[in-house]
Amino acid sequence: MTTLQLPTFDDVKAAAQRIEGHAHKTPVITSRTVNEELGAEVFFKAENMQRMGAFKFRGAFNALSRFSEAQRKAGVVAFSSGNHAQAIALSARLLGIPATIVMPHDAPAAKVAATKGYGGQVIIYDRYKEDREQIGRDLAEKHGYTLIPPYDHPDVICGQGTAAKELFEQVGELDAFFVPLGGGGLLSGSALATRALSPNCKLYGVEPEAGNDGQQSFRSGAIVHIETPKTIADGAQTQHLGNYTFPIIQHKVDDILTVSDAELVDCMRFAAQRMKLVIEPTGCLGFAAARQMKSKFAGKRIGVLVSGGNVDIERFCSLLGSC
Repeated sequence: MTTLQLPTFDDVKAAAQRIEGHAHKTPVITSRTVNEELGAEVFFKAENMQRMGAFKFRGAFNALSRFSEAQRKAGVVAFSSGNHAQAIALSARLLGIPATIVMPHDAPAAKVAATKGYGGQVIIYDRYKEDREQIGRDLAEKHGYTLIPPYDHPDVICGQGTAAKELFEQVGELDAFFVPLGGGGLLSGSALATRALSPNCKLYGVEPEAGNDGQQSFRSGAIVHIETPKTIADGAQTQHLGNYTFPIIQHKVDDILTVSDAELVDCMRFAAQRMKLVIEPTGCLGFAAARQMKSKFAGKRIGVLVSGGNVDIERFCSLLGSC
């Protein structure tokens, strides 16, 4: 059995150099009200202000920038519920690479429209009946595309890790850091950066309650596969962690937490009303968990990674209860 060569923090640093000048250095947002509620100093890394509205641009651009000329000419294929789709489509346009994206039939309309707007050719599938990974593999084999998965790829992981690297460079070491968890690309990349730049920081991955495959995997010591979870956090509707992401998470993360959809809505509402931020449900996973854990980290310095802000306005209004 082949042993995987797992990425390191040196690879995250190399990714940061590749994406410099292409990805935004996103701001860190603070809120006096949040600090008072949690009794702590809280730093929000606002990846909802990244290009195409989510952290995914970092990993996509890093991966595609490493393509050979032959790979660039043949094109890339990816599968995604939305943010990775947009990230691949935009990165491919910037690098002159044809892009084909496999997206679920119920993906947010804004994410589908943006993916097409960036030049991606979109192929729709039913996430509850079809296997997106197999569709992607079949397209790659048939057309000679290079498949770039949304999370289980070293270049993707290291690109995502640059967001955490930036955060620590902007605010210094932290006592706790809360990171959304779907397939694990963002969390595993964040883990590489955290252990290098803030080694004593408690690092938590956060999933929706309905899709706690990561939590089950972390506690059982083996990758657990689940049915597609039904949650408003569409960016975390993954069925399992990856072969690259799981071992990194297993050895470098302190715990995996879960939050309810109702808690996500409360955080979306607070962010919009008090912080003037539009955050998609998945992007609120870390904030919701930090609220749950506030008694443990009173008086401490806490990081929250806001993963994205791509949500249909109609859906946003519906979830918050008014248009």
